Amino acid sequence: MPAAAHRTATATAPAPRAIRSRQAAAPLLGLACAALATVVWSGSFVTSRGLHDSVPPIQHAFWRWVIALLAVAPFGARRAWRQRHLFRRHARYVLLVSLLGVALYNTLVNQAGLTTPAATMGMIMAASPVLMAVFDRLGGVRLGARRTTGLLLACAGVVLLVAGGGAGFTPGTLWMPAAACCFAGYSALLRRRPAGLDATAFLFTTFLAGTVLLLPAHAVSLAVQGGFEPVPGTVLPLLYVGVASSAFAFFAWNKAVALIGATRAGIVYYLQPVCVAALSWALLGEHTGVTGLLCLALILAGVVLGAGSRR
Repeated sequence: MPAAAHRTATATAPAPRAIRSRQAAAPLLGLACAALATVVWSGSFVTSRGLHDSVPPIQHAFWRWVIALLAVAPFGARRAWRQRHLFRRHARYVLLVSLLGVALYNTLVNQAGLTTPAATMGMIMAASPVLMAVFDRLGGVRLGARRTTGLLLACAGVVLLVAGGGAGFTPGTLWMPAAACCFAGYSALLRRRPAGLDATAFLFTTFLAGTVLLLPAHAVSLAVQGGFEPVPGTVLPLLYVGVASSAFAFFAWNKAVALIGATRAGIVYYLQPVCVAALSWALLGEHTGVTGLLCLALILAGVVLGAGSRR
């Protein structure tokens, strides 16, 4: 009888090798999700710049999240309803996350896009991982020497890029530090997501709350600025930022933060100015000089160094 019980326990318990395999794969999956979200988000900076003269910033943000909400609803609405008691219990946390990551962040980026080239927006936004690391450190997370070195190296690349790489400043760049703070705060809060909240339900609920928070500002924008013309040149970019840059990329980023933390995911986020520079050159004709390319290489080196495993 004891032998039979031992065989039953052995059969039902996870194999140690399988557990180690999953633990080894988690950091790689987290880095891949962070990189995927970063690449997709790079297109939203180009979109913000491309729509600056046809769609008002607040209306751009509002319809982005309406589309994202519709894209996520088939997967998250029912789950969110089942967990409504948990969301009510953590309502203040959900509202803060929705305010920073949904209502404010993209609205500020769109406002900056009125006067700021997409490449410059991406360069300034790349400073947000520094804030993520600060928030994580305040929360008690130890960064380690290698990760700190990589973060500082990538940050130096961003500073040199803005200071001497021809990025330049416009009135719109004043909005970007605020956007970086909002995104960093959002990413740091993701690490504190209450246990038991389903990831897809959480995404749907934050999209819904953020859209509701934007509704009064959208109404004011319509009254003061009027609406925009729904033609392919405005609808297709909004579909991209709503489905790809919002529903898909935010899910990937939230997964990355859950697996590897905001600081490590934030180091991968330094790839964004590289992607934005390439897209803005290909789609908008914005050019990056030799000095800018050298600074981007410095950023890449920091990403490789800082995103590696800490032993």
